[in-house]
Amino acid sequence: MPRTSEKPVTLSFDNGPHPEVTPLVLDVLARHDIRTTFFVVGQKLVENLDVARRARDEGHWIGNHTWSHSHPFREKGDAAFVASEIDRTQSAIGALAHDDKLFRPYGGAGRRDGALNSVAAEHLRKHRFTCVMWNSVPGDFRDAVGWPDTARRQISEIDWPLVVLHDIHGDAMTRLDRFVSTLKDEGYSFRQELPASTIVIQRGQPTEALGGVLAN
Repeated sequence: MPRTSEKPVTLSFDNGPHPEVTPLVLDVLARHDIRTTFFVVGQKLVENLDVARRARDEGHWIGNHTWSHSHPFREKGDAAFVASEIDRTQSAIGALAHDDKLFRPYGGAGRRDGALNSVAAEHLRKHRFTCVMWNSVPGDFRDAVGWPDTARRQISEIDWPLVVLHDIHGDAMTRLDRFVSTLKDEGYSFRQELPASTIVIQRGQPTEALGGVLAN
């Protein structure tokens, strides 16, 4: 049954760009007139810069999702590693970057706790990044078939969901079009804006939410 009033939902895509899957995702988003943020991995970006450029040209925001996507900062957070993971990717993004210098840390299977440590937080603060977390991880990376149902359950319990999907898993993303259509039928309204509750650093200024993601 359709909802009686619209509820906002924001999609985001991590771990790309991928030469085949990201264009598929972009086609679906264009068909539905939806704009999102793609949080790119630096190593993949340099190999698929044309795909990221297409995303930016179609109105999507490009954010930084570390260079290697290899270690959450809770596990490896020395200053040299932090700087390399963040700054190499930001340099590769170059002119495609959003004005707010969007950054999303690697949490590891959706974990928020310890996704940042004090070294990373200070680096982001000093260089005036905006650090964006998430509040819905439906697990498309482990459940290519069932993730849409999981996502719908999660977002039904959140005032403004920021959903993390991954534009590197082709089988999972073949279900994106139907997922989006279902949400529209249920009265959801897609927004590109990022919910304030998911932002832990805003243009270099820490928010109250930062403490919940810092490593002990």
